[in-house]
Amino acid sequence: MTFGLLSRPTPRLAPPGTEGGKTAELAPRIGNRTLSGGLALLTAVIVGLDVLAGDDLRLVPLLVVAPALVSVFGTVAQTAVAGAWVTGAAVVTRAATGGTAWDVVTSIVFTTFACLLGIGACALRVRHATEVARLRSAAVALQRQILRPLPIPTDQITAHGTYTPITEDHLVGGDIYEVVQSPYGTRVIIGDVQGKGLPAIGVGFAVLGAFREAAIREPSLVGVVDRLEDAVTRQNAFSAQTGETERFVTALVLGFDGDGRVRAVNCGHLPPRLMHDGTAVPVPLRRTSVPLGMAELSNEGRTAERLDFPPGATLLMFTDGVTEARDADGRFYPLDARLRRWAHRDPQDLLDALEHDLEEFSGGVRRDDIAVLALRRVSAPAAAPFEPTGHEMNRAVEAFSGR
Repeated sequence: MTFGLLSRPTPRLAPPGTEGGKTAELAPRIGNRTLSGGLALLTAVIVGLDVLAGDDLRLVPLLVVAPALVSVFGTVAQTAVAGAWVTGAAVVTRAATGGTAWDVVTSIVFTTFACLLGIGACALRVRHATEVARLRSAAVALQRQILRPLPIPTDQITAHGTYTPITEDHLVGGDIYEVVQSPYGTRVIIGDVQGKGLPAIGVGFAVLGAFREAAIREPSLVGVVDRLEDAVTRQNAFSAQTGETERFVTALVLGFDGDGRVRAVNCGHLPPRLMHDGTAVPVPLRRTSVPLGMAELSNEGRTAERLDFPPGATLLMFTDGVTEARDADGRFYPLDARLRRWAHRDPQDLLDALEHDLEEFSGGVRRDDIAVLALRRVSAPAAAPFEPTGHEMNRAVEAFSGR
């Protein structure tokens, strides 16, 4: 999942009872001109066929399909207008063709009942759409409240990022990221919680809270990861008590110290990519450990390993929403091949190209959130030119004159 890197604004939903609240933004809207033209055309076609068929076959009752169709694509008000139109057309047509009073009354009752069913169905659809949109909006709001906007500058790096949120409520995921400036250098995490939905978001919150505290308190990077393991274990214990599913978290944690060294602890996450001098290659991580929340299943403790991150290079961290994106034929996104094309670009241009290419490759169909961090080393500040004070100038003149 990915709590939002805020590359896209969250749609604002108007409160119920306000203009455009439920129907204008939550329901697919039919234009009023389109509605009027469609009703007139449908009425003319059915009435014409009814006249041609004569008394043997009455086709006017078929007009009730109009409010039924409008209830699927339009608003409650538009469905009511379509119902009134159809009722009036049915009554006028029935009377004009010489129908008896009983025929007219029967036509009114049947058409009105069918139109009321369409209006009720439309109201239920809009209500359901409102509830789903509110749930989805709440999940996205929680995601975006917990994460800071990017880029985030620190003493050692600048972290750029992008995020493409999933739009379907039942596929809300749990991707997380954070960048913390600590007394021991910059600490960075990117992770992916198992599963989707609000329970996954809860585990993500627990990991982020633990990381923000441990990144400042713990001298070693392994100590930071140990605190994250404890957080996931506690969250799983709480989930077991409440009957929810226990989850694990894949995570990649990096530490940048003041000497330019970079260390990494990989907890079952995807390895980053290093772009430097026109090349883009996967960073080999030889000490990958189990995901957070599964330490008790492994006999080996977690260890940190050193990474090469030369000046001018870009280190790309990402979640599996990138590598598992598929095209219409089911093929996975060729990340490494694409990165080689963009190896010379700066971090923000790289992220823009990646986001656009992913959208085009998948045809806009997203199966998971997509989170990407692009890290660039901060250049050492140039030394300020030496400007001697007046006292220092006098001492230099005295030394030169031999006084």
